[in-house]
Amino acid sequence: MRLALFQPDIPQNLGAAVRLAACLGVGLDVIEPCAFPLSDRSLRRAALDYGEIASLKRHISWSEFLRSGERGEGRLVLLTTAGTTTLHDFDFHRGDTLLLGRESAGAPDEVHAAAQARIRIPMSPDARSLNLVTAAAIAVGEALRQTRGFPL
Repeated sequence: MRLALFQPDIPQNLGAAVRLAACLGVGLDVIEPCAFPLSDRSLRRAALDYGEIASLKRHISWSEFLRSGERGEGRLVLLTTAGTTTLHDFDFHRGDTLLLGRESAGAPDEVHAAAQARIRIPMSPDARSLNLVTAAAIAVGEALRQTRGFPL
């Protein structure tokens, strides 16, 4: 199971995603460019001490991410408010990569087109969206529950 962030906008969300991935034992892909400088130093600062135990891979572009070896394992599952399948109605597989778009703009058409599935987290009708890492935690938790992939 992997988590991927498409061109993240907020460094604190990236830090929280590193922590989430490290704690749950899932790989994390960061697809650049980011909306903030992403140096090794800034990444270490955002990730605190979780960067040392996280399995993180940086990709310089969307096309490089699609060509990466990690992509050969399973499906690309996009979390989007435009998804037609709800999280709990989706059948996750161990090799899936859960992809989240930018905080400010979501995922562009090319990302939607590349995804094998587009799922949404049901929310109150008056709500616009969840925080990126909150949505990631909900989705990764459900995916790990279904695949019995939680760390022991």
